[in-house]
Formats: sequence, structure tokens, C-alpha cells
Amino acid sequence: MRVWQVVIGFIFCGLGCSLAAEADGAKFAYKAPVVGPGLFSDELGMMDKEREEYALNIANYVGNRIAESKGSAESLAQGRRLIALSLHLSPRNRKAVVMNFQLEKGILPQIVDGDYSAEVLARLLLTRGQLLLKQANEQDQLLGRCFVEVAAEMDPRNEDAVYASELLRLDNKKISWQLLTDVNIEGGTEETKTNKKP
Repeated sequence: MRVWQVVIGFIFCGLGCSLAAEADGAKFAYKAPVVGPGLFSDELGMMDKEREEYALNIANYVGNRIAESKGSAESLAQGRRLIALSLHLSPRNRKAVVMNFQLEKGILPQIVDGDYSAEVLARLLLTRGQLLLKQANEQDQLLGRCFVEVAAEMDPRNEDAVYASELLRLDNKKISWQLLTDVNIEGGTEETKTNKKP
């Protein structure tokens, strides 16, 4: 083999490794949400145990989706929003806390057998969300809207969930997820904090 062939071989090998590393880095481009102490207080119309169960099942769904998609950008973006929701529901939820840390370190979750399939979990979220929307409490209203939107996202074939979510959009009641994903220590969002600067 000629010397120039060897040199070209090394160049292509190095280029390939570099591109693979860049692709791998892009695959795990996950920014952990900033949730602060949590948006939902004891005034939320859910018991602590129920909050913990929803946080766990949402986190399980996130982990499985990210694992199945090999850490696609779309799954990581959705994961960031839903992990934030889990942490607002239950700030010390083990699954959500650990997954959030590992994703930030570029570690893919493992697929687990959750209590519910995505379709069943979507139906549960829709039903619970609609009940919360009937309450006057602002926290219940916010969480209800979150649950309805997530239900439609989890199972777009669920016509009831999609219809309920679209009604929120038509009524200008869609969630600004930055309220959940980018909370600063004063309780606002990073965007709000930036806008307040002179």
C-alpha cells in the first residue's frame, strides 16, 4: 500500500470519528429544566401520593420515549418539559431527579416496564386534567391544562384528548411551558428576568 493511501485513510478515519463524536454530542444536547421550589403548593387539588404517582409515570414515559428514539432532539425537548412537570408535581421524585441528572450527563435512560402504556396514561391524564379544569383554584387550572396538552401529545390518536387540547388553543389557554421549565429563584421565568433588565 502506498504512503499516500495510508495518509488518506487516517484522514478519513479521523474525520469519521470527529463527525461521530459531534453527532453523539448533538444527540445528548439536553438542558436540565430550572424548576425552583415548584409551582404547585399544598393548595393543589391532589393528594401527595397522587402527585407522586403521576410524577413517576410521566417520568417513566419520558425515559422510555428517549431510550426508544436513541435520544432524538424531539424526544429530549419533550422530555425536558415533562421532567419539569414531574418535578413541579413532586420535587423529590426519585425517577425524575435521577433521570434529569443522567440526561444532563449524556446518559440515555433504560427502557422500563411502567404501570401504564402511553395510551392508557394519556387517558388518565385527560380525565384528571378535565376534573382539575373544573376547579376555581389557579394551580388546579394550570395543571389541568398541562395534563390535557400532554395527553394529546402522548396519544394523538385519542380524539377526545386532541379535541380538548385544541379547544384550549382556540381559547388562547395553551400552556407557556417556559413557566415550568425556566423558573428563576424569584419565582418568575428566565425570560421574565431578562425582560426586566434595563
